[in-house]
Amino acid sequence: MEKYLSVGEAAKAVHTTSETLRHYDRIGLVKPSKKDEWTNYRYYTEQDIVRLNTVRALQLMDLPLQEIKKVLEYDDLEKIVDFLEQAEKKADEKIAALQYSRSKIQLAKADYERKLQECKKTGGTFIKDVPERIILLSDTLEIPTLDNLWNYLSHFYDKVSPALKEQFSFEDLAGIYTENGIARLFAVCIRYVDIEGLKVLPKGKYLCANCTEKNREQILRELIHTAKTKYGVEPSFTVQLIIVSGILHWNYEVQIYIES
Repeated sequence: MEKYLSVGEAAKAVHTTSETLRHYDRIGLVKPSKKDEWTNYRYYTEQDIVRLNTVRALQLMDLPLQEIKKVLEYDDLEKIVDFLEQAEKKADEKIAALQYSRSKIQLAKADYERKLQECKKTGGTFIKDVPERIILLSDTLEIPTLDNLWNYLSHFYDKVSPALKEQFSFEDLAGIYTENGIARLFAVCIRYVDIEGLKVLPKGKYLCANCTEKNREQILRELIHTAKTKYGVEPSFTVQLIIVSGILHWNYEVQIYIES
């Protein structure tokens, strides 16, 4: 004897809503095998559930309902099988892309978790090994603003003479370099030739801390004090990397060189 499921039971079986199944019925996509002529109650068989699961899976492939309906109404079973094979291949590609994205998210998560643990262990500060960096200082920009961060690197390309522009490229980041009480925004060079305004940031260990615009000056003072008292270093310069954290908003990573 064939087993029938109510519309609610069928909806639960395919992880959707009763109204969705009613909609499928109205457009002729998946009609229940049995409908009570007095109550209009819908009843579904196991074969109906297979068709419903197929429809739901194809929807996840971003196929419109009308196209799914057209395919499932083919008289030629070979065409249906061929279509589903192609859909399966696309599903495999989508799964592979999602797995790749998931692996990248996991790496990023692990990195942030590591940084979080470092911050907890050191009371908000952490040590980072940084390679040598060549930076180009701005002549005029001292602090980040919405205007100068919007098209940041164009300022530094404009600083280079037209004949040398093709020999320069910069990382997509911004920062503040401070030395002898003078602060200037900078760009980190990927390719460069020797011109005025270049500065070498030595490789080695940097004492770091994250902060906001609101507490930046306080964190900077505390970090300089820690460098002096804990590491016996009198900082000759400071670096404040600008970390864009949202639209119209940014934070900082303060860095102080302590050891080569």
